[in-house]
Amino acid sequence: MLRISLAERYNEAMKAHRLSNWQDRIELDPGVLTGKPVVKGTRIAVEFVVDLLAQGWAEDAIIRNYPGLTSDDIRACLQYASAALHDEKVYPLKT
Repeated sequence: MLRISLAERYNEAMKAHRLSNWQDRIELDPGVLTGKPVVKGTRIAVEFVVDLLAQGWAEDAIIRNYPGLTSDDIRACLQYASAALHDEKVYPLKT
């Protein structure tokens, strides 16, 4: 009998939740910004929004300066970045 721990169930549920949320608002289209992830319907890159947040911009300042964005779009950018980091694999190089 295969048993799945509560922690594994939680991690899988969180991963599914993250993926379903950002995929509704983030798109990757080779014809827009050479395929970088952008907020749907805009040319605003996920990395740009994350950079603004990293520089200390408040959410309301981003929305005021980029009125095409919403709070949900900003959250989706962070969810996309989080999902990308969770999926990242690092392998040591043999020297």
